[in-house]
Amino acid sequence: MKTRLLVAVLLTGIFSATVAADTWRGQVTPYVWMPSLAGDIRPTSSAPTLSTRQSFGDILDELDAAFFLHATARRDRLVLFGDISHASLSTSASLAPGVSIEGRARQTSLTAAAGYQVVQAPDLSVDLLAGARLWRARASVDVPALGLSAAESERWVDPLLAARLRSDFTADWSAIVYADVGGFGVGSDATWQAVGSLNYRLNDALYLSAGYRHLELRYEDNGTRLDIEMSGPLLGATWRF
Repeated sequence: MKTRLLVAVLLTGIFSATVAADTWRGQVTPYVWMPSLAGDIRPTSSAPTLSTRQSFGDILDELDAAFFLHATARRDRLVLFGDISHASLSTSASLAPGVSIEGRARQTSLTAAAGYQVVQAPDLSVDLLAGARLWRARASVDVPALGLSAAESERWVDPLLAARLRSDFTADWSAIVYADVGGFGVGSDATWQAVGSLNYRLNDALYLSAGYRHLELRYEDNGTRLDIEMSGPLLGATWRF
């Protein structure tokens, strides 16, 4: 009787663990990114290059629209990752005394990746992922004094390799570090980013985050050039389900 009871308890435990392992878990994080911008933008080979360096305050004055959303899903050690970024802004600079150059840039990126949790400990996890980032960029440059105007839209896909580390300090506090690198000359010449955040658990379903993100892109094709760096703090809220 005791043997049957022990077997029944063990089978129940194994079944419960299997169900838990086979259950999908997800989280969605809308966030606000407040970056500075530096780099060169050239829509076509015949257009002048707009070199710019702006703080977040400058960007905020010229920002037309922005949207950022991050999501992950997990099943046992399988990891799915996604991120959407969109920003549109206008800027201007001096080409020569009395001659101004006006530029507009719109960038949308969609990142999707899948991977495996190679480290799974109570207070530490490490994911390795591979995927792709779809870019859509439109840039335009105008020099009103010279009657010059040029605009171009580009769309390409960059392969990516990524890693994500999560460390739990306490039951309520944790840190996440994410980094990816891609392009490899397939889409852009090169792109990479690094993100770090400190997270606080309000309850089992809701977390608040503060951190920093740096993104670089080097793209040149048929005269179009995008050579930009964006860095700045971020704030987010995560809903787990």
